[in-house]
Amino acid sequence: MNILLIQKEGIDLHATLFSSETSRMILRFYHPKRKPCGIYLKVSTLGSGLSLVAEMRWYLRRYMREVLFEVSKGIYCTHSLAQDVYYERTAVLDLRWPFRKLYGFRDGKIFSQLVMDEGSTRKEYHQEYAGGDQCLEIWCTEDELGERVEPEPDTVPGP
Repeated sequence: MNILLIQKEGIDLHATLFSSETSRMILRFYHPKRKPCGIYLKVSTLGSGLSLVAEMRWYLRRYMREVLFEVSKGIYCTHSLAQDVYYERTAVLDLRWPFRKLYGFRDGKIFSQLVMDEGSTRKEYHQEYAGGDQCLEIWCTEDELGERVEPEPDTVPGP
């Protein structure tokens, strides 16, 4: 199980988390890997991943844009869906999961988001993400389909 912590605009999540003794202690066994969009962590189970994210909730609110749990290679689920699967047991994930969206990344920032049609594949949406560095398929709850992640601005305003 892997977790992708997506940083907010203007934040170097890796440097921020390692500048704090508290977050360094929380992450000491996970060996976070820096990614252009944030941090990638390996955990043993979904339960341990949810516990880690719960322990980091202050940092999550302040420095992270989103937390994604890797379901399979290149397919992630949202924090809310992971909680439904693990704690509530109201969702059972399978390859025909109906509530999906795509995030397109450019220079480590989400530049587009698209709700996928039920039964479609990521390859069918290739043209939508032309010019992007990476595209991730995100499984979510039905309620999250309507939520939009606003694209990052192209430029960061100066102080």
